[in-house]
Amino acid sequence: MGITEDLADQLAQDVLEAAEIMGEERLPEDIAKLLAASSQTAEEAFLTAIRVRRANKQAREVLAGKLKAFEAKLASS
Repeated sequence: MGITEDLADQLAQDVLEAAEIMGEERLPEDIAKLLAASSQTAEEAFLTAIRVRRANKQAREVLAGKLKAFEAKLASS
């Protein structure tokens, strides 16, 4: 990745972690607004990183649930 994407992804990781710790779901949107004021490119890269990381987390949770259900099915057989 380029510097823009690298920095945006690092920031996205930190913001998502902070949002979870503080219980502030809207923190990524607040940070995006701050970025937009100075760099639309940085804002777009940040929002993309946020969406990708949220989607990845959700997909992993679904996969873990399906694996757990499969394992339970095998154990009951």
